[in-house]
Amino acid sequence: MTNPRPRRVLLAPDKFKGSLTAAQVADALAIGITRAAPETAVRRLPVADGGDGTVDAFVAAGWERVEVESYGPTLAPVTTSYAVRGATAVVELAAVSGITKLPGGQADPLHASTYGVGDVIGDALDRGARDLVLGLGGSASTDGGAGMLQALGLRILDVDGNELPCGGAALVRAVRVERDDLHPGLADAKLTLASDVDNPLLGTNGAAAIYGPQKGANPDQVATLEAALKNWAAVLGPEWADKPGAGAAGGTGFGALAALGARMRSGIELVLDLIDFKSQVAEADLVITGEGSLDEQSLSGKAPLGVLDAARAAGVPVLAVAGRIALTPEQVRAAGFAGAYALSELEPDPARSMADAAALLARIGARIAEN
Repeated sequence: MTNPRPRRVLLAPDKFKGSLTAAQVADALAIGITRAAPETAVRRLPVADGGDGTVDAFVAAGWERVEVESYGPTLAPVTTSYAVRGATAVVELAAVSGITKLPGGQADPLHASTYGVGDVIGDALDRGARDLVLGLGGSASTDGGAGMLQALGLRILDVDGNELPCGGAALVRAVRVERDDLHPGLADAKLTLASDVDNPLLGTNGAAAIYGPQKGANPDQVATLEAALKNWAAVLGPEWADKPGAGAAGGTGFGALAALGARMRSGIELVLDLIDFKSQVAEADLVITGEGSLDEQSLSGKAPLGVLDAARAAGVPVLAVAGRIALTPEQVRAAGFAGAYALSELEPDPARSMADAAALLARIGARIAEN
């Protein structure tokens, strides 16, 4: 008589923000599962939704990491990386122009720029990438993607024909753009934006009003940035300002849509496609996903829900693991999860829970394996 096939578990969590990367979450769960049930076949496939951790998710899936020297949101030097496979490159805005890249954590809402993003895209183009993916999220700037475009060769000019400096506030002086010096690789490249943000560029639901305060902008600075983005839209392409996602990453979505012919896709859906989640889940009996906080926002299309939808389409049950769960058991079931586990059930003190997240996740992994 042959032994039954070991249970096959696919670990596809997002990061626990401020605590563990997605890969670290998967590793901790795997330790607990294999400790309690050594016969279990565990596969790690950490995920992301386009924000910070996106490049790491691709590297964990076997893509090559390319390290480069570039420019942070205040143009200070930073070391960053992107992921490549064949002619496809995945660039993460947060990894080069993100809020975590501000020197000393000091916000600069009027002058922070996406110049580094364009510089990294240019490096990928120089290396032969022509299918480009840009993960939007976690940005430090509200510059409408202008810095990114300047790094790629777009000239943004004032009334006297002078090029504008980087930063959102300067865009109020933009009068025209010149595209003659755009990176030649863009001519036959395709750019896809990975984001789950559907904000327009302007207005009460736009980039400055909604996300400016998160980047350190006071009410007067929000008004300054709104006026600058309004002028920028008039110069670059007003028809793109109302497109869903134009306001993503401080308006970087707008700049990419209007000047680079980019298309917008759900971040988690795009990531799952590119890491071949479909074939991986087909070989699993159970999927475990999660993120730091499982709440109402999670149900609006963040990574765990994308994993849930893809796994359920393959007929595989999904468990959620989170630092804290702000949903009722009824909401968890209604969403489609087979169950949910919170670190707060083991350690109610948030600071201790974050500090000891790996050990707590291992305990939850063991509990799941024993059930």
